[in-house]
Formats: sequence, structure tokens, C-alpha cells
Amino acid sequence: MYKSFLLFAVLAAAFAASVSSAAVVHIIEPYAFNATNGTTILLGKVGPGQTFYITINATTDNSTGFPVNYGWNVLNASALPPGWFAQPQRTDSLSPTLEIRPSPSSQNGTYAFKVTATNTGNYSGLGSVTFIAVVNVTPDVFSISVSPNVLHAVIGVPAEVQINISNFGVSDNPFLINASGLPAWNRTIQVIALHGTSKTFSYPIVESTPGTYPVNITVSSVSSPLVKQSSHIQMAIPQSLGNDYEALGYGNLLFPIIYEPVYAVLYIIDLILR
Repeated sequence: MYKSFLLFAVLAAAFAASVSSAAVVHIIEPYAFNATNGTTILLGKVGPGQTFYITINATTDNSTGFPVNYGWNVLNASALPPGWFAQPQRTDSLSPTLEIRPSPSSQNGTYAFKVTATNTGNYSGLGSVTFIAVVNVTPDVFSISVSPNVLHAVIGVPAEVQINISNFGVSDNPFLINASGLPAWNRTIQVIALHGTSKTFSYPIVESTPGTYPVNITVSSVSSPLVKQSSHIQMAIPQSLGNDYEALGYGNLLFPIIYEPVYAVLYIIDLILR
């Protein structure tokens, strides 16, 4: 009887090992991929200091191909590069998630670490699956295009620049948009262009003095100042009598000082006639 029990134990262990080795981790994010024990997955690009996520499906398959609900509920990382951070998220859910953040001081290059899918207490009987995740750390994770090249505007009226952000990295960290080169304009807005997507945002600019201004539009990652792109455009506000009146209303002197009283009166008349 003891021999029969021993044989049963050996066969059960062998079966469990075969099930574990045949179990599959269905990766959802940053893109769909099926990983087995020892598989290597190339995740893509991420900027230094940018957070990204690996999300899997809790449902898996056993050695016979039969689906196992809640086969995985924990996702952990190990053998991380120095200074990197990893934290399991959304355990005991339909989509266990692992948060990963490379060190902000990571040098450009390719890095690898281990990711292990398990079930708490091994209630699924699948054991665990460990795969190798490879990511390329580089500030070159997105591109921008800005239009128009010359922005025609009216004094005091917001003129909108269209900024398209193509995010070909794996991070969903927000971006900051700002402009420099104008006398008094200094506004920053925050936007999100999800990984693997291209999205266009409107960015308003206002100026109170006629002229032609070189404007530098900069888009940068919230989490990493090294991840940024810039584009140069011109903002043109034509000089006209109406614009001159408006400029005086903003407190700007566009004429020699001896004409200031005259144009101040003209400005007041313009306000009355409106």
C-alpha cells in the first residue's frame, strides 16, 4: 500500500510539473503576448524614470488546454537593474498588474528582468511561470508635429496651436506642453497620449503686442525631464490701427512718447463706439 501511495505521489508531482511547464501567461499590456516558462518578451521603449505596466489575464490554460479561471492573481518582478522599482498592483482581480519604474538615472540601453506569475497558495495547482522581460531605456519614446508653422493671431484673442503626439513607448505617463519666446506668455498644460497611440491636442497662445515672434513649443514627460521634444513656429500679429488701440488698452506703448496723449484719446473713442 505504501508503494502504491509513493507511486501516486510521484505521478502527481510529475503531472503538476508538466502542468506548470505547460501553463500560459496571457499578457494584455503593454501589448498582447502569450508567455510560458522561460519565454523572453521584448516590451519596447521606455524613458528613464517613466512608469509602465505589465498586465496579464488571470485566466490561463493547463496542460490539456482546459481554461483555469483565476489561475494567476499575483505578478512579481525579480532580478531588477539597480535603482529600479516594481510593485504588484490589482491582485486578486481579472487582470493582475505589475507597476515598473526604471531608475531616472538609467543610461540608454537594453535591460532585462524576471516576471513571475503565481497563484496565492497555489490553489490553481499550476505552480508558477517565470518569463524574461526586456525593455529599451531611451529618451526617444515619442515624436511631435506642430501646426501651423505660422500662427496668425489678433491681440488678446487666444490662437490655438495643434500639437500631435505619437507615443511609441510603453509608458502612459502624462506629457507637459508649454511655449517660450513670447514676452509674457507662460502657461503649461498636461495631457495624456497613451502608449501606442497618436493624439492631437489644442494649445492656446495669447499675445498683447503686435509683431512677429519665434515661439518654441516643448512637449516633455511629467516623470522625466530627459524625455522631451521641441518644435519652432512663428506667431504673427499684424500692426493695424485697431490692434494699436487694443495694445494701448493692455498698457503697451507702440508710438513715440509725444503721441501718447493723442492715441490714448483715440483708444477711449474706440471703446465708446463699440
